Amino acid sequence: MRPPHRLRPRGPRRLTALLLFAAAALFPTATPAAAAAPAPVPGELRPYDVDAVYSSGISSGGYMATQLHVAYSGTFDGSAVFASGPYNCAQNMLATALNACMNTVQDLQLAQLEQTTRNWSAQGFVDPVANLSGDPVYVFSGSGDSTVKRPVADALADYYGRFGARVQYNRSTAAGHAWISPLGPNSCTVTQSPFINNCGFDAERDLLGHLLGSVAAPSTTPGGTLIRFDQNAYAPGGSAAALSLDDNGFVYVPKSCSDGATCSLMVALHGCKQGYGYQGFGTQFVDKAYLNEYADTNDMIVLYPQAEATTTLENPNGCWNWWGYQGDSAYARHGGRQIETIMGMVEALRGSGTPPPVTDRVTLASVDAQDGYVKAAADGTGAAVGPLEDSYGLALGRGTDGRINRTVLSFDTSKIPAGKEITRAYLTVARSSGSGDPWASPAGNRLLADVTTGCFGGCVVEASDWSAPATVAGGAQVASFSSASATSTDLSAQALAALDRSGTTQMRLRFEAAPASTAYLFVNKDTPVTLTVEYR
Repeated sequence: MRPPHRLRPRGPRRLTALLLFAAAALFPTATPAAAAAPAPVPGELRPYDVDAVYSSGISSGGYMATQLHVAYSGTFDGSAVFASGPYNCAQNMLATALNACMNTVQDLQLAQLEQTTRNWSAQGFVDPVANLSGDPVYVFSGSGDSTVKRPVADALADYYGRFGARVQYNRSTAAGHAWISPLGPNSCTVTQSPFINNCGFDAERDLLGHLLGSVAAPSTTPGGTLIRFDQNAYAPGGSAAALSLDDNGFVYVPKSCSDGATCSLMVALHGCKQGYGYQGFGTQFVDKAYLNEYADTNDMIVLYPQAEATTTLENPNGCWNWWGYQGDSAYARHGGRQIETIMGMVEALRGSGTPPPVTDRVTLASVDAQDGYVKAAADGTGAAVGPLEDSYGLALGRGTDGRINRTVLSFDTSKIPAGKEITRAYLTVARSSGSGDPWASPAGNRLLADVTTGCFGGCVVEASDWSAPATVAGGAQVASFSSASATSTDLSAQALAALDRSGTTQMRLRFEAAPASTAYLFVNKDTPVTLTVEYR
């Protein structure tokens, strides 16, 4: 567990800050005039004397800020979020992101999100949740925000409270969907580009005061250096664009930090349509977030990572990955490709690490001649090979005949390059058709993937495969999906170790509980199930 938080600034600077903070509360200042923003200069990330790290963000950047804080709570000491919801809200599903985590058509299942966080903590997928106790968290939601509605932000404040964080929640304005800043060119209630609104108060003073303990008044003109650096150096695989990230990132470094002062680090994350390369948006978020001015007088480095739009429909608005796009099922936890990219930047600035090693991947289609499905009674009796693969695909769940279907898949895992360390692997499953919802029968049912080194029996599917023991039972799971395709969670460490590097690995997809009534789906009719393996 990390050491207790330190209030910043310290010593004489802290006393000055307390006096200025009190004065600001008694005599609010007028809205500052927009000062000339520093022009970015090319450079690299280098180590500084960093003693505390925080995250902040708006909208998709708010979700990413929370993901960073929860996944790496041993590194991050607190977070500030505008217009966003609780951790892992989307649960790797775009429909849930839209209907539960922005709108309120669907229940976002806060208790389940809490339990998943605790489970992941116990499994080592995120840092210990005990780290969150006492962490300062600032949450902002405007009543005029129809993009991420108020109950969603309420759930974020509630989520953090369940882990003992110290939450300050501003829900007192009619703000639209935006980052709130005295330099915002938009009026408070609108929702329009550049999504930076002026609501007549200094939100940065409030959030930084809560995170740091107190703050000195901001500078009138940023006097530090804005460095433009290459994000490709920190992207797993060496390609930022492949992760929906811009080639360019930015970091603002005050002179005091360059000269060796002990400084905090703020990771500030823009929202959708606010990235550097999005339709000429440029550095507007960097310039108008009103963080650089406070950075100068409070010994704070500000890191501005940059997402970018994809040329496909996966992420056309340049959002941060908070619903699992591009098949990244680990997007919210350790191993998430964007999270690890940002962590590489953080470690480079802290001087406590190096950029992550370049990672490559291979995607293996299941071997059609060895794939099939097996049906049996719920107790496994009367097992037989399913006959409808050619017509409908591979069956899962309870069919109209009352039998429980399980699918067996074969992968030639000898194609994973020899001598490489496997870092993660996951399945991608395409749905062909179905009836009912086997994930809801019974409620909370799970579609699991058993993994066996070699084959369950013979490598061609046979009736005994229905109940044959696996090397690793439940090595991954696939969340509910009603159309298109879905990616599984990452294979567990034990399942990764079970991959046969010299031959075949078989996997069996099965529902954890037998559906009580007819509820099934067919997969793999036109699109093979794939196993993506990343290695270094």
